Amino acid sequence: MKKFLIVGLGNIGAEYVNTRHNIGFKILDYFVKKENLSFETVKLGERAEYKIKGRTIVFIKPNTYMNLSGKAVQYWLDKEHIDKEQLLVITDDLNLPFGSIRIKSKGSDGGHNGLKNIQLVLNTTEYPRFRFGISDAFKKGQQIDYVLGEWDEEEKEKLKERLEVASEIIKSFALAGMNNTMNQFNGK
Repeated sequence: MKKFLIVGLGNIGAEYVNTRHNIGFKILDYFVKKENLSFETVKLGERAEYKIKGRTIVFIKPNTYMNLSGKAVQYWLDKEHIDKEQLLVITDDLNLPFGSIRIKSKGSDGGHNGLKNIQLVLNTTEYPRFRFGISDAFKKGQQIDYVLGEWDEEEKEKLKERLEVASEIIKSFALAGMNNTMNQFNGK
């Protein structure tokens, strides 16, 4: 049976639940709820599991806070005996328009502290990632407030459809592979 590790990045705590920076958690929460699954508290995070067509998808929401995400990623890759090629890290991206999607098999951290820590701990930039655009609609010096701010009403409305697309990306990654997923969903 082929296994996949899907890690949604975010920060723990009620004050972060609906923030732009927590889109990784939000996507996993949406998928897990839609499939009538639930998360359980485990070492270094929250875990859920989904089986589809002979594949197992392990979902992790690290409780290490964003800037220390690498510790949880490495732990769960090792514990579940999953190769980096079967890892998909879901994160927010300021450099993409709201709701746009960029899936890559490798790349830089793009200034994202969660990805920076994962890269440091895994000692590689070669792992799949799914970046969800949150846009850069903030004034100079307001980046932290924007990223840790909540979605506005227009974004909330559009988010419903974007979460559905994100769920399809996760299934495609496990069933159709990285290249097919990139070809089908990048730029959508």
